[in-house]
Amino acid sequence: MKYSTPLQRVTLIKRYKRFLGDVLLEDGREMTVHTPNTGSMLGCAEPGSHVWIRDSGSETRKYRHSWELSELASGTLIGVNTGLANALVVEAIRNGVVPALSGYSGLRTEVAYGQERSRIDILLEGSGRPPCYVEVKNVTARRGDQAIFPDAVTARGTKHLRELMQVVADGGRGVIFFCVQREDVEAFRPAYEIDPLYAETLKQAATAGVEVMAWRANLTPEAVVLQQPLPALLEW
Repeated sequence: MKYSTPLQRVTLIKRYKRFLGDVLLEDGREMTVHTPNTGSMLGCAEPGSHVWIRDSGSETRKYRHSWELSELASGTLIGVNTGLANALVVEAIRNGVVPALSGYSGLRTEVAYGQERSRIDILLEGSGRPPCYVEVKNVTARRGDQAIFPDAVTARGTKHLRELMQVVADGGRGVIFFCVQREDVEAFRPAYEIDPLYAETLKQAATAGVEVMAWRANLTPEAVVLQQPLPALLEW
């Protein structure tokens, strides 16, 4: 997925109020930008680090620019825009990049479902096949060479796992898809040290037949592309 406008490299002053960040431009001016990430952004929001922002071009938005990438001292880029994860997975499915999710004739997004009144990120449908419900999670945190999720306690994420287990119990196909927007990892695991309930529920979901998929993206300031499956480690 290519960015529609070039990203601008700036210096992070601080992130605050979850959706805001103050940055320092190259010319010395300060600016407040939108932060499209509801998580803690563990390891991705260090004051003084470089980040990449996108100009939406909108004259009506209160904060015209959005924070898209964080850059580590090593040069590693991390995609912090959680909204982009769904689009990356949709693009990968439509391009046949994810073989396990290919062969469906219909793809819908944000479809209401479940006993707990949820919305599934992606619903795949095809003649003669059970519907496939795909819940996408953006992954930015890391421990060692492993990507971890979540980066903060997530009751909502645990609810989504329960919904997927019910989908499988009802004869459908349930998939939890971890979109890892960083390249410096070799595997994925649940962050049991941050949210033990989520980790245990993920293990239960896998045992109940929910498919756990993790894919790593390639990131540059020009484009982000989902391209590499990662092993999901569910035992600890």
